[in-house]
Formats: sequence, C-alpha cells, structure tokens
Amino acid sequence: MYYLIYWSLYLVSLLPNFILYGISDFFYFIIYYIIGYRKDVVFANLDIAFPEKTKKEKIVIAKKFYINFIDTFIETIKMVSMSDNQFSKMVEIDLDKVIAIANKGKSIQFHAGHQFNWELANWSIAQKMPIPFVGVYMKISNPHLNKIFYDLRQKKGTILVATHEFRNRMHQLLSTQYSIGLAADQNPGIISNGFWLHFFGRPVPFVTGPDKGAIKNNTAVVFVELIKVRRGKYRFETTVIAEDTATLKEGQLTCMYRDLLEATIRKNPDNYLWTHRRWKSVFEPFFVNKWIDVVPPPTM
Repeated sequence: MYYLIYWSLYLVSLLPNFILYGISDFFYFIIYYIIGYRKDVVFANLDIAFPEKTKKEKIVIAKKFYINFIDTFIETIKMVSMSDNQFSKMVEIDLDKVIAIANKGKSIQFHAGHQFNWELANWSIAQKMPIPFVGVYMKISNPHLNKIFYDLRQKKGTILVATHEFRNRMHQLLSTQYSIGLAADQNPGIISNGFWLHFFGRPVPFVTGPDKGAIKNNTAVVFVELIKVRRGKYRFETTVIAEDTATLKEGQLTCMYRDLLEATIRKNPDNYLWTHRRWKSVFEPFFVNKWIDVVPPPTM
C-alpha cells in the first residue's frame, strides 16, 4: 500500500504547474461551494478578527483562503519530485542575520504561525541553517502517509520529532547548539496551563513551552513571516524578536510574538489557517494568574 500511495503521488507531482493549479481550482470549487468544509468556523473566526470588515470583504478573504489552503496541499504533493532548481525558484528567504547570531554560538528558536506554505518554510530553513534544525510535527494516523510525509519533511536535513515524543527527547536533541521551528500559536492541551492574552481583542490561551524554553536556554528567538507572493512563489521574512532571552520575564516573548503574528495576518489575512477554532476556549476568573498581557483581562 505504501508504494501504491507513494508512486501515485509521485506521478501526480510530475504534472506541470498549470495543470496542478487547475486541479487545485477544481477542488476549491468542490470544497467551498459544494461541501462547504468548515465554512462556519472560517466565517466565525473572521467575524472575531475583523469586526470592522463588511460581509463582502470577509467573503473575499475566505475565498482566497480556501484557494491558498488547497494550493498548499497541491504544492506539498509537488515537493515529492521537486528538484533543487525548482525549489530555489519557488522560495526566497534571507537568513543572513539569523546565521550571524548562530555563528556566535547561539541556538535559535524560529516562531511561526499557521501560515502557508509551512512545508516549504521547513525546507528553506533546514537547507540554509549552519546548525541542526529540529522540526516538531504531528503524526498522521495513516502509517503509510505518515512515512511519506516524514521522509518528505526531513529531505533537506530537518531532524523531525513527533509532538508526543518531544518532551522525552528534547534533552538529547537540545544538548548542543541547535535551531528549532515552532508553531507558537497553538492552543495548549490543558487551557489552564497556557498563557492567556488578547488575540485580535479576544482572550485566548497560548502554549507556554516556546516562551519558557527560550528563557531557560537563553535561545535567540526569530519570528518568521510567511508571504505568498503569488501562486508558486513565496517569500519568508525573518524578524529577530530577542537575542538574549534569559533577561526577559515569562510571557514577554509570547506577547511580542502575538504582536508580530497579528500584524502579518492583518497584512495578508487570506494566508492564515482559519479552519481552526482559535477562540474556542472561554476565559474564567481562575485563569487570571496566567494572564500575561499588558491589557487587562475581561471583567467577569
């Protein structure tokens, strides 16, 4: 079964881009207009994030989002047979400032949000970093697909570790100089353990690990903005949030990350993953000791 799936994806990946994006357009029509996959969630999220926008403006954002969402899957299939030359033409990233920090002996934490195309971002960072790059990923339930995507994601040198294995392996993985990519906008598994702060004006819990880990290890933290220039062309821009994080208080990094993420989402709202329920957790009074924002929490 593994080889059947792999060679099927490989053959599809050989198709020229204009056919692949035509396939993407076909699935966009099916998923948006006929199935309506999670449209209620998407529009509920857009209502919260952009209350100032009209319904027509939100529909435009939603339609572009679904196109970008499906393009990401198509481009990931393309990566199965993608050559180095094809990849270099598709992605632009400048890591000079980050590499200069790494050359001082510092480890690096890359913080990103769920923007498209994160699979290409993984490749581009792993390929250019002069120190080991660790990627934390969610296993796919189908073992054959999981192996295909595992092999694909580590193709440029990423050291992959599954989320449920990270706690047990992190001391080994992070014992020497490293770089690591984290999607820091995740909701924590236990919301009472998360850092609470405003996100687009609503209280949400963020995971605490990236913040606490950076301070503990004095790791430089870099925000990565994923920009879709056009179909088949991406630019990934980096911003150094902090180089010496040991001097910061718990929560400061998360607030700075939140500010950068909000700004980039507002610039390119269609390039963010709106199908997740970002505001599903309800802030309760007993979470107040986990509130890290300078803006006070809502009164109960």
